[in-house]
Amino acid sequence: MTIRENNLHVTNTLTRRREKFEPLAPPHVGMYVCGPTVYGDAHLGHAKSYIAFDCIVRYLRYLGYDVTYVQNITDVGHLTDDADAGEDKVEKAARAKKVHPMQIAEQFTRRYFEDMDALNVLRPDISPRASGHIIEQIELVKRLLASGHAYEANGSVYFDVSSWPNYGRLSGRSPGAPGQAGARVEVSAEKRHPADFALWKRAEPGHILQWPSPWGMGYPGWHIECTVMGQKYLGETFDIHGGGIENVFPHHEDEIAQAEAATGKPFVRYWLHNNMVTVAGKKMGKSLGNFLTLRDAFAKWPPMVIRLFILQSHYRSPTDFSEEALDAAQEGYRRLAGTAAAVSKALLAAPAGDAAAAAAAMVADVRRRFAEAMDDDFGTAGAVAVLFDLAGGINTTISPGHATRGTLDCLKSTFEELSEGILGLKLRVSIPHPLESYSAGEGGQALERMFIRLVREWINLREDARKAKNFAQADAIRERLEEIGIALEDSPTGSTWRFTFKRQKPERRV
Repeated sequence: MTIRENNLHVTNTLTRRREKFEPLAPPHVGMYVCGPTVYGDAHLGHAKSYIAFDCIVRYLRYLGYDVTYVQNITDVGHLTDDADAGEDKVEKAARAKKVHPMQIAEQFTRRYFEDMDALNVLRPDISPRASGHIIEQIELVKRLLASGHAYEANGSVYFDVSSWPNYGRLSGRSPGAPGQAGARVEVSAEKRHPADFALWKRAEPGHILQWPSPWGMGYPGWHIECTVMGQKYLGETFDIHGGGIENVFPHHEDEIAQAEAATGKPFVRYWLHNNMVTVAGKKMGKSLGNFLTLRDAFAKWPPMVIRLFILQSHYRSPTDFSEEALDAAQEGYRRLAGTAAAVSKALLAAPAGDAAAAAAAMVADVRRRFAEAMDDDFGTAGAVAVLFDLAGGINTTISPGHATRGTLDCLKSTFEELSEGILGLKLRVSIPHPLESYSAGEGGQALERMFIRLVREWINLREDARKAKNFAQADAIRERLEEIGIALEDSPTGSTWRFTFKRQKPERRV
């Protein structure tokens, strides 16, 4: 595998510096990102994180690296105060609905991946579950006990932060600093030090998610799962660990301590953290009650519009949500989709011929500026700006109507590689007939609503093209819709649409 010229620099949370990216064993790159705790639907904050790391994976692969992407599913051990007290989040949700916790985990794992698929987020290469790695977590706890970095107390096991002088290196916090464990909840009397954190928790009576261990029935702490799964699939030292900035402390700080105390080796080379989605300057989150689920967002804006909205800010900067910002992103998406449709239409009637020198020069300049933006710590906002410049150049080239096939092929392939291949923006929407692809029920109704919104978006896009007297683009959209069984009927008051084939009743599943 050939690596393109590597000018990629990233901001490493561990060193607080911008550093050139140099993987441990090129061309291989091992990357672990903290996945969702599956007790509820994903929201826009999750979209920010997983779209960001999706673009990171895509760009690394574009550069020629062989990336192994691991993203876990937390289905046990994440307590409600994110420390060592409170209820397990999955078990709490299950109790509210009077079902088994694993039913909650299964339901929201499926829904999470459905939401990510809609956003065109690539599936991880490996999606391990915390509950599927209990044995490995127990073995790591044993190693830390044997080396003197942990202690057992009444069936629970805690990491002794006083045994690890480098504790706090990632977050810059020292044990006992303000905001440490004990600031919000009463510190367990079992702990020797308030900053000690649980590796294994004793299960109280009635706790459903529990397993046998050398210390009695219990369940793993939240932090140990990521250490175990990262090292199992990527090695004791790997290249990139990612997650939200809110995970720097205590989650990632604790991961480093237990991993390096157990192996004596550096755990991760580059720590990358995305910032938050905010609402009026405040973090969006379930705990604050100000979140918008992706499914609710999809009812107002197509998933690709939400993806574009996220990409227009740097992953390390806050992204402030507003309906006006999403509406602006929707207009931007329409322009990009219009360019994609127009160049495809123009190719059908283009005369034969090689790419013009001006087009080749445009592509070379666009690729250079796009790479400069992405090489600067995965600067998607700058890359999106370059993509709009390319769209403008393509529209200008198409307008006279005499561009050669070679010219249009060159522009189209570049536009698609940068937009969909690296940024993950699908601009050529393929719409299935809604009644051919789902069973009856709430999910099917949601899909049909989404289908209708997409058709309306294409009609609006076509109307914009007609107003701009870009009739080639308007015709291309009409033909695209006809291919999938949608006929448009124009009138002085606007355009309406209808199916051109018989609707099939959904298959009844038992």
